[in-house]
Amino acid sequence: MPATAQPTRRRRGRPPSVPLDQWICWCSIPIFYLLFGLIFVVLTRVMPPPRPDATTAQIVTFFQDNAIGIRIGFALLVAIIGFTAMANGLIAFQIKRMSVSPVFAYAYIGALAVGAVPGCLFASFAFVTATFRPDRDPEILRLLYELGLLSFVGSLGCFATQCTVLALAIFLDHHRIFPVWLAYISLWMVVTEILAGPVFVFESGPLSWNGSISFWLGTAIFVGWEFSMIILLRRAIARRVGEGEHAHPPRHESTRAER
Repeated sequence: MPATAQPTRRRRGRPPSVPLDQWICWCSIPIFYLLFGLIFVVLTRVMPPPRPDATTAQIVTFFQDNAIGIRIGFALLVAIIGFTAMANGLIAFQIKRMSVSPVFAYAYIGALAVGAVPGCLFASFAFVTATFRPDRDPEILRLLYELGLLSFVGSLGCFATQCTVLALAIFLDHHRIFPVWLAYISLWMVVTEILAGPVFVFESGPLSWNGSISFWLGTAIFVGWEFSMIILLRRAIARRVGEGEHAHPPRHESTRAER
């Protein structure tokens, strides 16, 4: 095979400037969110959220009509939820490259690790429990319905902390690993998380858990933030290697730097 054939083949897959380990982590992000959308939108019908002012009879019908999708979808979620650690780890890795304390990276990971429980897993277990035995008391089904959706939409604190940490790290960074405009989008994410607080009060309208402000505005900004992060992570990884940095610096160099 001619020697010139190899570079052409590499360009079709992983860009030659991106280390294989970081490329694998980066590729897992769009794959995960594609499956995430399939689970929550198509299979379980949790997004967009069903109405908070639904009657007990409507809630029972919802679980009956979507029982198979809820079980299959949330079983798939439990199987893949750990892959978020690769995305979070890759972002934390970029934060550690910034001219800020590594505490920011650890705080970013910690906030998301805690937030995954009320913001994702708790809702899934509540909905699966509701469909596991179809002969449950309808009032118990209503309880699980409200508990799951209040947790799913209203778990604002951990994700607000995550975005605050990222925004502060970007503002304080002198290396410009990420552009400053990403910090401003992250602050908008914090605003939308705060606006999710009223879901604990309102049962209808724009501030309810399916409302235009509490849910749709936050979802739109999150989608924009996620697309931006995927693109900027790819650029940050490539730029790091292009500038001559090593993905894994020699041990004697890192020890010398610490001293």
